[in-house]
Amino acid sequence: MKQNETSQLFVYGSLRSGFHSPAYNYVSRYFTLVGEAKVKGLLYDMGDYPVGVSCSDTKFIVGELYQINHKEAFDFAIAQLDDYEGLNGEDNEDVLYERTVTEIIINETTTLAWTYWYKGNTANKPIVISGDVLQYFEQKKNL
Repeated sequence: MKQNETSQLFVYGSLRSGFHSPAYNYVSRYFTLVGEAKVKGLLYDMGDYPVGVSCSDTKFIVGELYQINHKEAFDFAIAQLDDYEGLNGEDNEDVLYERTVTEIIINETTTLAWTYWYKGNTANKPIVISGDVLQYFEQKKNL
């Protein structure tokens, strides 16, 4: 499968089902949950929220893998998510995320899926050891 032919999406943050956000409602309308998955990467604690950065290390970010319901709707659906993630940037606004095809691990096998990665500065930011955004917010709530 070529990189640009994948119609899968890996999410680890506010697009996950555990958030029950309006953005997740959009994901669930166009995509079907395949299952829990993970990707090589690091979560950084930016203060109010964590961000994911791809890495080749043995650290993982926990998330969910989705498959588009109707392949002909993929371009439209992913464009809406690009807008949500700020990939289209407004005037004088830094674009802090990029969407790339990434190798995802699900049920001990690998597949390709689009993933949104943070491309801003994470220098001196602590790493979220669990690699799980939902756990991160649960822990912050209990502090």
